[in-house]
Amino acid sequence: MLKQQGSNRTYTRETNEQGQSIIRVEGTNRDENRAFIYMARHFTSQGLPVPRVLWVSEDEMSYTQEDLGDTLLFDAIKHGRETGCFTPEERTLLERALRALAHIQIEGAKDFDWSVCFPVPAMDERSIRWDLNYFKYCFLKGTKIEFSEPALEDDFDKLVNNILSASSNSLSTFLYRDFQSRNVMIKDGQPYFIDFQGGRRGPTQYDVASFLWQAKANIPQTLRNELIDAYLDELEQILSHTSQSLNKDVWKAALPHFVLFRTLQVLGAYGYRGYFERKQHFLDSIPMALKNLREVLEQLKDEYPYLTSLSASLASGLSAERSFSECGLSGAAGLVVTIYSFSYKKGIPADDSGNGGGYVFDCRSTHNPGKYEEFKQMTGLDQPVIDFLEKDGEILTFLEHVDALVDHHVERFIERGFTHLQVAFGCTGGQHRSVYCAEHLAKHLKEKYNVQIKLIHREQGIKR
Repeated sequence: MLKQQGSNRTYTRETNEQGQSIIRVEGTNRDENRAFIYMARHFTSQGLPVPRVLWVSEDEMSYTQEDLGDTLLFDAIKHGRETGCFTPEERTLLERALRALAHIQIEGAKDFDWSVCFPVPAMDERSIRWDLNYFKYCFLKGTKIEFSEPALEDDFDKLVNNILSASSNSLSTFLYRDFQSRNVMIKDGQPYFIDFQGGRRGPTQYDVASFLWQAKANIPQTLRNELIDAYLDELEQILSHTSQSLNKDVWKAALPHFVLFRTLQVLGAYGYRGYFERKQHFLDSIPMALKNLREVLEQLKDEYPYLTSLSASLASGLSAERSFSECGLSGAAGLVVTIYSFSYKKGIPADDSGNGGGYVFDCRSTHNPGKYEEFKQMTGLDQPVIDFLEKDGEILTFLEHVDALVDHHVERFIERGFTHLQVAFGCTGGQHRSVYCAEHLAKHLKEKYNVQIKLIHREQGIKR
């Protein structure tokens, strides 16, 4: 099983009869699956960098596709994201992705059947308002900040008109919809695009705004400007072979409105995915998205005065991400999960909460790194041990079942307002397998739920 991000689709890496690595996708919506399958096949026929669809089930609820590896652009630009200083190699990858975007937008739109798009064939007024309401109901109302709905809707009306005006003067292009570094794979130094099933006909600025203002990408404005110029040069060159033309000044003047629109949309998504679905990494993205919101509204404050004042309220004192964590609905912030690694030779850890119960998982059925001399002085925190266990794979199958069991328990405890759950992993010495498993579960729960986690490696004397 591969890690899920924002969608409900599940991805599994498998080996087919020819010994090739492939990705199996299990979707939850047939129309959404059909959209991806059609788009992937269409883009492949145009020579665009997307995974090839290899097989589709009769009911169209699952399909297999080409395996592009494990390197996301998001991970490949880690140094720049964390420091704000992008290396020449990272800048090159970002530029290649944007130049490739121009091709999928223009060449991908050629002979495209827009009726297959899910859920709508084009960006129109209704779909724009859906996204603005996403911000209002799934993010803003969750912060508990008082606001004037009529004043907010006045600014929304202006934004809708500006987006529609730019769209009516726009090129006839494919709008990727969720073009960001987590949806770009890097293979042999080149970008490949995934998760474009929400695409539709629309203006080119939206995808550029989505990519360059992605909350956790942390791209500085000077680099954004350089990348925009590179993108527009590529777009202009592609259009020189068509009947369409590009006015760069008009394009750039419209861009801030799309940055604002996209930022509001993603805040709605962070609110929904982070709070209602309890996926912590979406909550973690809120502060940077709010920073992007304040910066773009500083540029557009005369056009959207109420949104500007509202963004200042979000920034001062009552920050949105804290409000989400502290409002305590359904007990989401009240559950503490304590995770132990231990040695069976020294006994099972007691439950200090007084609740009793919880899980104790025996890791001793899996391959033991401790049998090998090179690993005897290491623990499950050390990369060579991690690599050994993951390459062997036995422990990953074990943890798939553990994750499913604990997920169910966490969700029911949150619903019922319980405050504590304990999970313990035991092995022979409490050094390798149990430590690895405890670390894995802590990371898994942190990314998926808004819960507090206490991690204790008892035999290593580590608590955090």
